[in-house]
Amino acid sequence: MRLPIRVYAEQLGVNPKTVTRWRKHGTAIKLLPETAEMLDAMQQRCTPEMLETFRASLTESQSEEAPALDKQPLEARPTDPPALGPATVVSHRFIPLYVGEAVQTIPGTPQEPGPGGLGHRSSPAAHPTADAQLHFYDCGVVTAHLVQRLQVETLGELAAWRYRTATADLTWTADRIRELHPARTPPWTTTPSYVLSAYLLESSPWKGTDLETALQLLTTPSVLVDRQNPQNTERLGDQVEQQLLRDGFAHPDVIDFGSPAVSLGLAGWSGVAYHPLAPERALPMSALAALERDVQTLWALSTHVLDAIEAGRDPAMPKDFGWRFLRGAYSRLTAARPQETAQHQLMREAIMATSQLPDRLRAAQEALRDSGT
Repeated sequence: MRLPIRVYAEQLGVNPKTVTRWRKHGTAIKLLPETAEMLDAMQQRCTPEMLETFRASLTESQSEEAPALDKQPLEARPTDPPALGPATVVSHRFIPLYVGEAVQTIPGTPQEPGPGGLGHRSSPAAHPTADAQLHFYDCGVVTAHLVQRLQVETLGELAAWRYRTATADLTWTADRIRELHPARTPPWTTTPSYVLSAYLLESSPWKGTDLETALQLLTTPSVLVDRQNPQNTERLGDQVEQQLLRDGFAHPDVIDFGSPAVSLGLAGWSGVAYHPLAPERALPMSALAALERDVQTLWALSTHVLDAIEAGRDPAMPKDFGWRFLRGAYSRLTAARPQETAQHQLMREAIMATSQLPDRLRAAQEALRDSGT
């Protein structure tokens, strides 16, 4: 049904943790008759396409289980702690900053528009640890895209790295943009306010439900760290990570955009995680990155508009980038395209829903229309 766990649980009338437990333990769970009846009723609501996806997923998950384990009750299964790693992860970071018409003075190489149809140029930038590219959007936003391949012993190690290095990358982005602008004092005063991360899990020891849980933890890394000291975020430790992998963890607002036997993909407010099961048929990471660059650029643009309105000012926009521009971008990002594959459509819908960008674009569009921009 492609529903977040929270929404699915509400429709079924159970606790979201119950759904997470079902996903973790599968056929080892013995349902009460009334629970089975609720699930039967939910299945009756499914379209033929939903049922086809469900049966394909069920067949795949059953084939991964060892026959000897299938015959054992849950309590009798091995209790060895799950592996914590190592894993190879490619980190993609997206850092947008609204600079207004000043973007037009920054040189770059013209690029093909992404899914949002946003015209832009790009230029490489020197980063101490990552491959970095700055993208200069005609609508007034500069978005940094940082790519780094990491070898980590645990997912908690990756989560701690993510939080520890975010502030430095925000500062790095602001400094690089100022260096490219010819004015001694750039005509903008803000600095980037957030980093959006997308992870490609290239290799790991996890399989089956452990792999699904690992992708969930990549999408929602805050459960693996102690963030009391933001300047020195610490990993919570092996026991916490093993417990999450053993019991199963699924954030109720994360949306699945994977394809049976092809890929695992999850999108949430904190980020995106992707793992190809069949690389030759899975989405290329470049497609996900192109979508995220456009989404984060429009997020920064709409934030500029809404912040100005809340401060009692009419938002200043680059010429030809008023409410009609936002209306067009909204349509391109939310409407399916004839040439778009089913995997692309699921990815786009999941990222758009969890980013909450559609609501912000509509609000910014109305604000610009009201101000005559």
